[in-house]
Amino acid sequence: QVQLVESGGGLVQAGDSLRLSCAASGRTINSFVMGWFRRQVPGKEREFVTAISRSGDTTYYADSVKGRFTVSRDGAKNTITLQMNSLRSEDTAVYYCAAARMLGIAYKMTLDPGSYDYWGQGTQVTVSS
Repeated sequence: QVQLVESGGGLVQAGDSLRLSCAASGRTINSFVMGWFRRQVPGKEREFVTAISRSGDTTYYADSVKGRFTVSRDGAKNTITLQMNSLRSEDTAVYYCAAARMLGIAYKMTLDPGSYDYWGQGTQVTVSS
């Protein structure tokens, strides 16, 4: 079992930056492909934001955040972070951290929320324009 806890959300203005963290406990995150998803509308499917391989060498980003968001992982601290720059109103969402036992880091699999085995509770990010 892995417990994931997100933090760092808040209310910011368009153009600002925010840094989200996801702290894991129970097992080392080195065992998992890690991802960030977001839900912009309650009841809507979670949208892929980014994923990072176990080694950190491979990352994928949604087109909507590419060039603005950066994902990283710290095995020693058992955390992953999402640095979000140049925030836009359309980035407003609840952001979720997720862990997947998937073998490798096949791009299509990382897009699918069903590929992930563990989820955090989410942290709200609100960007005012």
